[in-house]
Amino acid sequence: MPNVRVKLNSIDIEMLNNICNSIRELAKKSGVVISGPIPLPTKKLKVTTRKSPCGNGTATFDRFEMRIHRRLIDLPANDKVLHGIMRLQIPKNVSMKIEVKD
Repeated sequence: MPNVRVKLNSIDIEMLNNICNSIRELAKKSGVVISGPIPLPTKKLKVTTRKSPCGNGTATFDRFEMRIHRRLIDLPANDKVLHGIMRLQIPKNVSMKIEVKD
């Protein structure tokens, strides 16, 4: 039976964990054994800018950081579970990719 890999990305870790928990509950209700959610390394995007609007003056800087959290879930390709995952209400700041693996 082929497996399905669900990849989730988000900058909001609470929303990401809520969706992972709902996928886990769907699988548990249908009796499917899943592996995951596996936390993958967090990407940290950093931007450093000068505080002065003209670029001259004091040498003080602002540092901004955006963290992208990722999760990975593997489960067997069961129609009931996949339809449930497709029907989930996913917020705009969470991206989800579903791949079929042999």
